[in-house]
Amino acid sequence: MAGKTRVYVEVGAKKAFASAADWPGWSRGGKDERSALATLADYAPRYARVARLARVDFPASAANLDVVERLKGSASTDFGVPGAPAATESKPMTDAETKRRISLVEACWKYLDQVRAKAPEELRKGPRGGGRDREKMYAHVLEAELGYARQIGVRIKEPDRGALLAALRHPDPDARWPAAYAMRRIAWHALDHAWEMEDRIP
Repeated sequence: MAGKTRVYVEVGAKKAFASAADWPGWSRGGKDERSALATLADYAPRYARVARLARVDFPASAANLDVVERLKGSASTDFGVPGAPAATESKPMTDAETKRRISLVEACWKYLDQVRAKAPEELRKGPRGGGRDREKMYAHVLEAELGYARQIGVRIKEPDRGALLAALRHPDPDARWPAAYAMRRIAWHALDHAWEMEDRIP
């Protein structure tokens, strides 16, 4: 993964998202493409910690970005969610690449757990006094994963990351989400809230 980082950019009416194509979880938003890309580059050192947890080499040149696909955003984009699969994410992945990306998804979960372990229950409030506290935020991540499971053909009533990983390793061809996008979305949500929790520790 040396050289430039391949990036998908999703542009809606009010917001944009930039997502590293080969690094699940490394996605950042902005008011437009330029700001989303700048924020993604700024977060490279923070994502490097996740790559270390996964024991995946993260190149020093990772902040050099190359937009390889632009996607039309939707209401999801404007709400603040990277909601559009890239065309290339429908292509089958090799076993080695699947294993590599899954290790990064697991590292995003592990990073969230580490931040949760050191964060107090009551987090610093946002500029308008809002924001979930630690356990409500963590519960929100798990609840969202129940919905993500359905998108990849898994029916579970309780959070079950093992079931998610099994489905990502052996994708259902009829699933609504391709495996590569599902990994990107699942990892982004966990890591986005890990970073939020980290930033709001008093």
